[in-house]
Amino acid sequence: MKNIIYIALFPLLLFVFTACDPTTDDSVTLKFSEEQVTFDTVFTTLGSTIRTFTVHNTTGSDITTDIRLASGSQSYYSINVDGEAGINFNDVEIPAHDSIFVFVKVTINPGNVNTPFLVTDSIEFITGNKRQDVKLVAYGQDANFIVADSGPENLRYKIVAGANETTTWTNDKPYVVFGWAVVDSLGTLIIEPGTKIYFHYNSGLWVYRYGHLEAVGTKDEPILFRSDRLDEWFDSDFTQWNRIWIMEGNQDNIIDHAIVTNSFVGIQMEAFSEYTGNKTIISNTIVKNNQNSAIIARWADFDMTNCVVTNCGKSCLQLEVGEWNINNCTFANYASMGRDTSLPVVFVSNKSSFDNSSYHSSASFVNTIIHGSIVKELREYKVSSFNLNTSYENCIIKTNQTLPTFVSCILNPDPKFVGKDSLDFRLKVTSPAINAGKNNGILFDILGNPRSGNPDIGAYEYVN
Repeated sequence: MKNIIYIALFPLLLFVFTACDPTTDDSVTLKFSEEQVTFDTVFTTLGSTIRTFTVHNTTGSDITTDIRLASGSQSYYSINVDGEAGINFNDVEIPAHDSIFVFVKVTINPGNVNTPFLVTDSIEFITGNKRQDVKLVAYGQDANFIVADSGPENLRYKIVAGANETTTWTNDKPYVVFGWAVVDSLGTLIIEPGTKIYFHYNSGLWVYRYGHLEAVGTKDEPILFRSDRLDEWFDSDFTQWNRIWIMEGNQDNIIDHAIVTNSFVGIQMEAFSEYTGNKTIISNTIVKNNQNSAIIARWADFDMTNCVVTNCGKSCLQLEVGEWNINNCTFANYASMGRDTSLPVVFVSNKSSFDNSSYHSSASFVNTIIHGSIVKELREYKVSSFNLNTSYENCIIKTNQTLPTFVSCILNPDPKFVGKDSLDFRLKVTSPAINAGKNNGILFDILGNPRSGNPDIGAYEYVN
């Protein structure tokens, strides 16, 4: 009887003991959530964000596999397997019908090249005699690094143009800024067309009192100001860097054909200790994805033409004490996350919210779209002891209030943008903005399309 029992139990005992021993059968095929892990442009020495993929065991048995970087210690990549960092992992167990995580990062050394270069490797998985791999691909880019070397811990900066010095940033390599890049008093910074400036977290460009900025791009080679986080996820993320901050001076500052994105504030113009009357001239520029207000002018004058300002947490345009001329611009805010709906797209005041000071102020809007997701997207605030002179001519404005300074304005229609969710503010053929503007001498739109006859309202001229 005992022999019969042993014979009957033997297959069961064999199953139990063999099931507890993970297999390395050559027939086992691992399944990967990604066959290739690709990184966007990575600046040399900075390292990348971390990518993740999963390794699946779809069989009914536990298995073990060896995992290693193909280039070993010479690899630009580093990996972490289920919480453990290294380059070579032996007998990694993956339970039946389960998976493990693999984390990948890349750091690229300077290559002394001005164009992106390709860095490849692979992660090998060896199960028994069977070899599988996941490809790793990254595009590296050498850069000019601006690293803060002065100032207190919370305001570190580096002077990039000193007194009576002119510095030119060229477009052969991008610039990566850590801290504040400062144009000092009587210094000048010239930025060439096509130059790309990437800011690390809480960094920015600061044009100090009596400094001067000329950032002039072209339609085909705009100047880019954005975060140094280049993965696609960060393209629409707020507050990756601080702002462009321009103070008072004796020369007009110029920003033309530029893109300013992913900052706390886009462009802030503000007098530090005295009102000098110089202007900042902004044209053919897109400012987007800002957590605070996108454009702030406080005790500062500016002219703005053919600009698009959109997708911000507060106002697109915050004007407090000064003289402002806005022509053929599109201010549109439909931010679905993080917008303070108590604040309009455009706010105009003769009072500074910084120190409560007030003075005579004026604002002229011509051929401009002011539109967004709340009922009243234009608001004025006036301190009665000083003038606030405003005019709005041939504008499309979303508002529940009619002002006596509205001249030939169209109130509350849908502007019929091509794609407001994708921040494409070109006009559809049915847009009420088409041919509804006045001739104000602006000959081309933001894309270089000619304006003739009665121009369209907004930054874009309709093109069939």
